[in-house]
Amino acid sequence: MKRTRLLIYSICFIWGIYGLLSTQQVFSAGQGKTVTFIPVEHEVERGLEAFLERNIKKAEEDGTDHIVLEIYTPGGRVDAAIHIAKLMRETDIPITAYVVKNAFSAGAYIALNADDIVMKPSTTIGSAAVIDSQGNTAGQKAESAWKAEMLAAAELNDRDPLYAEAMVDPDVKIPELELKKGDLLTLTASEALKVGYAEKIAEDRQELLAYLDLEDAKILESEPTFADKIARFVTNPVIVPILLSLGSLGLVLELYTPGFGIAGSIGALSLFLFFYGHMIAGLAGWEAIILFVIGFILIIMEIFLPGGIMGIIGVVAMLTGLILAGGSLSGILIAIAIAIIVTIIGSYFFIRSFGYNGPLKRLVLFDSTSSEKGYLSHSERIDLTGKMGITATPLRPAGSVKIDDEYIDVVSEGSFIGKDEKVKIVKVSGGRVVVRLAENKE
Repeated sequence: MKRTRLLIYSICFIWGIYGLLSTQQVFSAGQGKTVTFIPVEHEVERGLEAFLERNIKKAEEDGTDHIVLEIYTPGGRVDAAIHIAKLMRETDIPITAYVVKNAFSAGAYIALNADDIVMKPSTTIGSAAVIDSQGNTAGQKAESAWKAEMLAAAELNDRDPLYAEAMVDPDVKIPELELKKGDLLTLTASEALKVGYAEKIAEDRQELLAYLDLEDAKILESEPTFADKIARFVTNPVIVPILLSLGSLGLVLELYTPGFGIAGSIGALSLFLFFYGHMIAGLAGWEAIILFVIGFILIIMEIFLPGGIMGIIGVVAMLTGLILAGGSLSGILIAIAIAIIVTIIGSYFFIRSFGYNGPLKRLVLFDSTSSEKGYLSHSERIDLTGKMGITATPLRPAGSVKIDDEYIDVVSEGSFIGKDEKVKIVKVSGGRVVVRLAENKE
């Protein structure tokens, strides 16, 4: 009985301590307020867009009071940045952009769409020109559209659009800031604070939360998962053509090698990573994968049931699947073109170096017959060269000649030779025996 009572008292004591600690945790959380920190790191691309969309939605479901985007990015894709800005504008949760290193290009645009911008000392923001995949400035149409987006983002929170324009257009001059000719505007933390492109310079999170009046708020971290990291990696515009090239080249080379080996494994893994990453990023659905698989099956069937129709449909289905999963039409078309070129060149050099020993060897005849290998479709009478004979028929120019009681089919060198004329065999090539009048030799 005493042991039972002691057990009950112990449970009540532990429960009371737990309740006290829980009360203390609520108190230290600022009466239940929460702040979610979401990293915006590395390049801005569709994988980052999917990561932010998922975490902003989760923050809304969890009732988060404030979102802080910790920005450290050199920029990236314009379309992804615009979609991220749309997510930021549509949520009811206040968002603060905390520049922890640099916010260039698309990163600057994302920061301008936040309700507040806070920067660490010695950080910068700006330099937002549109650059294509070759590192050149984009066309006038793209530049004009991007400039409009930057100006709209600046005006969204009553910031002077002149500075946003100078971040995009090197011809815009700002008197109080010394800019070299052709340079885009990049603001330091102190300059951004001075011109109204930052509300606060904060050394760390504590100072940031104090500015937001959320010192006691509960902090939630939104770290990217392993799947998020894979999605961000494989959706990078540089990685996509590499994956497609490895995928197509690996599968094609597998047809030239016996069994299922390294080439096929690399090809299958590359295509798996492509579709898996794009699915995690929200760019590809099951319809893209199903189309690609159906297309591949049709191409294999074309090998056994030749005719051309299934092969053509298969190629179209595979290309459609890749395009649906690619997100950007121009980007995926360029990647597919690179993959096709790499596959053709790689296959050519592989076959030239190692020959063909794949599974299709049982279906395709690669051997050829030649006289060097002992295959003869007729008897080649080299022994007849130089012999004399009598025409058994006129030669017009073909006919018959009698040589040593043997009749031989011959042709003249082109001229007509009558019957019972003496001729000489001057050449034997395969089954062709050439003669001329014996008198012409004299």
